[in-house]
Amino acid sequence: QVQLVESGGGLVQAGGSLRLSCAASGRTFSSYAMGWFRQAPGKEREFVATISRGGGATSSADSVKGRFTISRDNAKNTVYLRMNNLKPEDTAVYYCAAGNYGAGTRNYDYWGQGTQVTVSS
Repeated sequence: QVQLVESGGGLVQAGGSLRLSCAASGRTFSSYAMGWFRQAPGKEREFVATISRGGGATSSADSVKGRFTISRDNAKNTVYLRMNNLKPEDTAVYYCAAGNYGAGTRNYDYWGQGTQVTVSS
């Protein structure tokens, strides 16, 4: 069992930056690939980025490439999402998830409660 708690969301102007954190409980954090997803009102949850168990491999959605960076610190049981040059269309609830490396929601077994990111124009 893994419990995930996101933090770092908030209101930011377009062009600004935020760093989301996701803290995991338990001793098996390094056994899981981690992912970030987001869900805007009225839309399906969509993939943002994923990172392998050791952090050596990452992948991100085309919509955030070059702006968002996923990273992890296994010693701190934490995964991060650095978001630069934010756009109004990035507004969503952001979720972290633990499971298998990949872009599909079905790859992941555990989910956090989400943190709101709002980007004003």
